[in-house]
Amino acid sequence: MIDRAIDTLNEKIGFYASYLILPLIGVVVFEVFMRYGLNAPTSWAFEVTVFLYGLHYMLALCYAHKHNTHVAIDVFEARLAERPRTILRIITNLILFLPTIGLLTYYTWTLAITSWNQLEHASSSWAPAIYPYKTFMAIGFSLFFLQGLAKLIQDIRSLSQQS
Repeated sequence: MIDRAIDTLNEKIGFYASYLILPLIGVVVFEVFMRYGLNAPTSWAFEVTVFLYGLHYMLALCYAHKHNTHVAIDVFEARLAERPRTILRIITNLILFLPTIGLLTYYTWTLAITSWNQLEHASSSWAPAIYPYKTFMAIGFSLFFLQGLAKLIQDIRSLSQQS
């Protein structure tokens, strides 16, 4: 049940995050026009593209993990039967994925809270606030961690059905 709720949440977030590509394209096209068409580059477009792409990337992590579209090396896993493959996924999830992404989640929340406490701004001439951006990083890692939990639950359920 909880795994399906996490899947549904991440499916919706991934769907809506995909639309972040549209303003990203708009900012890049605008900057190219200003820079090369009018010889008047902006002071903000580069940072906005970094922020938009970063948001797009962070919010799509969970979606990619849900659909197994991330980069994976499955040379060994592909040669295994279904049951050992599921056991291997459970072990790697418990030993590698959850501890690593759990720590990244914890530390990105720490960074986000510190950034909010300082009302942190970028050190550029435009100096945009970066505390909202760091918050979205923490949210992205949290969703990624939750998707790892959902996959673990699904693998355990699958393993019990294979016996």
